[in-house]
Amino acid sequence: MSILGGMAGKLGEGARTLVLAPVETGRDAVYTLRRIRAGEQSPRGPAKSLLATVGALALCLALLFPIYWILMAALSSTGGSIYSSGGLALVPANPTLKSFLWVVGDLIVPAYTVLLNIPGTELALAFHTPKLVLLDVSRYGIENPSAFKHFLWNSITVSVPTVLISMALVVPAAYALSRRQFILRRKVLFVYVLMTQVGGGLGIALLIGLYTVYVQFGINDNKLALSVYYAATAVPFNTWLLKTYMDGIPTSYEEAAIVDGAPTWRVVTEVILPLSAAGLATVFIFTFLTGWTEFVVAQTLLGTQNYTLPVGLYSLVSEYSIPWARFSAFALTFALPIMLVYLVAQRYIEGGLSFSGMEG
Repeated sequence: MSILGGMAGKLGEGARTLVLAPVETGRDAVYTLRRIRAGEQSPRGPAKSLLATVGALALCLALLFPIYWILMAALSSTGGSIYSSGGLALVPANPTLKSFLWVVGDLIVPAYTVLLNIPGTELALAFHTPKLVLLDVSRYGIENPSAFKHFLWNSITVSVPTVLISMALVVPAAYALSRRQFILRRKVLFVYVLMTQVGGGLGIALLIGLYTVYVQFGINDNKLALSVYYAATAVPFNTWLLKTYMDGIPTSYEEAAIVDGAPTWRVVTEVILPLSAAGLATVFIFTFLTGWTEFVVAQTLLGTQNYTLPVGLYSLVSEYSIPWARFSAFALTFALPIMLVYLVAQRYIEGGLSFSGMEG
């Protein structure tokens, strides 16, 4: 719990830093400008930083342009492009949020009645909870909202078991490969790398065999079985990633704890895992995304009632047409949690990919 609490605290600190970053940047700019005017600093250094910032900003805008295009399609009621026969329009003529309302649907908590029997009597106390209407999309002319919430629940019930199963295997495997010596250790590492590299090439052949096996066992429409498959595919790469990160933690830390009388499990939970927080966060996000974004296997194995968000998004495509506005709004709503996670946890991902548990 201390590890999770520490990670939650760091994520909160990262979110606070992200929110306050524009204020800090503005304050630094004003301070630098005052120093230049007072002749205490040469303008050459700030000018280079400004040009580099402008270049980086231009690159970011270019990378974000597809998202902007999809957003404009979602805000237009017809899913129109920013470029049409009428010319270039950076903002739709009549922007509307109806497509997003159609995706989210009603947010209504129904009323409930709770009965509490009074012991020794036939009487009971009844408590009525009020009906909470957070959002009623019928007021905005939307009669048949999407099944986004149903797909969202299915994705959560696939992604969370994927993370739990993966982490239960990745953490001890990474520690063993990083710290323990055993027979065929290097061969095991080689097989891990091989599985990571050739898994994509064998994907289609594996999918056919996987579907046959799942049908034979009658688990082809089972979300937990799909989570097991996702976890199996996520374990090799993430074990290698976390193992490489643990390699950067000095062994003297473990030796000091052992000299103090700490058993192995305390060395792992109180020394190795806290120092591997960035690597653990990176592995956590990667395994979560494995279950959250995968499409092909979910489309093949799951039935209509168990469709996850990527398959639900694809189901909007009909034989003769694509509702581009709703499709774009669904895609952005689906991707929003991923973007928020990356935005908040970016420094942990960068630290986890640096292949070093310790610096300095």
